Amino acid sequence: MTQLDLSGVFPAMCTPFDDDERIDFETLQHDAQRLEAAGVDGLVPVGSTGESATLTHDEHVQVVEAVIEAVNDVPVIAGTGSNNTREALELSERAAEAGADGLLLISPYYNKPEQRGFIEHYRAIADAVDVPQIVYNVPSRTGQNIEPETAGELAAHENIVGYKAASGDLGQISEVVERTSEEEFAVLSGDDALTLPVISVGGTGTISVVANIEPERTCAMVGAALDGHYDHARDLHHELGPLCRELFVETNPIPVKEAMQIRGYGPARLRSPLTRLAEEHRDDLEAVLADLEDDAITVASLEPEGNR
Repeated sequence: MTQLDLSGVFPAMCTPFDDDERIDFETLQHDAQRLEAAGVDGLVPVGSTGESATLTHDEHVQVVEAVIEAVNDVPVIAGTGSNNTREALELSERAAEAGADGLLLISPYYNKPEQRGFIEHYRAIADAVDVPQIVYNVPSRTGQNIEPETAGELAAHENIVGYKAASGDLGQISEVVERTSEEEFAVLSGDDALTLPVISVGGTGTISVVANIEPERTCAMVGAALDGHYDHARDLHHELGPLCRELFVETNPIPVKEAMQIRGYGPARLRSPLTRLAEEHRDDLEAVLADLEDDAITVASLEPEGNR
């Protein structure tokens, strides 16, 4: 198995659609190149933010292939999770064959397995697919929580190398860090508002929605925190705070796709059953984006004072 460095910022990419709801591959590839040029540490297509639930299996693979083709030096971590172990295994095998550097596997949703079910599910995929894999815990979407003890058991598998934490429970995330400290295992924030706190308890970075819109600021914040420059990281955290709130005022990825369109990065179109952002929320989002644009970004302003 190849190694995968899971330190830093990994945007959870949007999947752009044209007027006929077909995937806009040209815009997708331009977006991947924009994010790579901004300094992100990897890309995560076809996750929840990429509307994976509305894509066919063939579309999944096509998106992964397109992103891999577009970038030069950053790893591509493909979302391949499902509530059906066989389906998740098939998606994982196809993504690995397409050249994905890693896999992000949301925990089985709707079925609500017991903890032993999570262990069997993830181990089955890790045994069969020799690619680094990240367990994704997001109880608000799946209806069930992966307990820290379970995360610790999974971390013992050589192909399970990370944990995307989106429970909103910092105490639980800290316990996952504690239980996996003896393994080569990364804990990544899956909640933009908690990225800085997660790093403070031992997290290594973030799989981020906000980084789609503000990749430079997000990278600067995470980099400062990982280097121990917490005063500077805190300043950037608060700069990003209003945008974090606006990007989750409705179900993700509704607001972030609207922000992508406002910034000129891609269309706001979504596949049903998701709908466009409400007008009153769009006004607030536009105001926050305008405020961020008014704050001129320079390399010097994003670095801690000691590094200037």
